[in-house]
Amino acid sequence: MSDARTAEAVVAAAKGWLGTPYRHQASRKSVGCDCLGLVLGVWRELYGAAPETPGPYAPDWAGGGPGDRLLAAAKLHCLVKTGAPEAGDLVLFRWKRSLPARHAGIMVAQDRFIHAYEGHAVLISALVPQWRSRIAGLFAFPPLRN
Repeated sequence: MSDARTAEAVVAAAKGWLGTPYRHQASRKSVGCDCLGLVLGVWRELYGAAPETPGPYAPDWAGGGPGDRLLAAAKLHCLVKTGAPEAGDLVLFRWKRSLPARHAGIMVAQDRFIHAYEGHAVLISALVPQWRSRIAGLFAFPPLRN
C-alpha cells in the first residue's frame, strides 16, 4: 500500500502538469514534456533534483533497444508494487512483452492515469484493457520527508 500523504502529493503535482504540450525529452511544466519528463518534473517538485539524468532516448516508445533502462531506473528509485494500481503510483508500459518499457504515467485514481504522448498535451486517460495489458511495472514513489 502506498503512503497516503505521498500519494496525494504525487497526484496533486501531476495534475499541475495537465495541458503541458508534448515535447520529446522536455520536462518543463506548461512549456513541454514527454512521459518521462512528466515523471521527472513531478519528482523534482516533491524531492528536489531528479535522481538521475536519463540521457538521450528515441521518441518511439514502441521501439526496441538495448536493456530495459526505464524499468531498471524505476526499480532503483521507487518501491516495487504488486496488486492493483492506486492513485499516486508510477506505472510503466511496454508495447509488447518482448520489448522494454518505453512509456510512463502516474495513476490519479484506480482506473485513470496521467501521461504525455506525442500529439497530445498532458492528459488523464482511462486505464482501459488495452493499457492495462501493457503494464510492465507498478511502483510507489518513496515516502516524502517532513
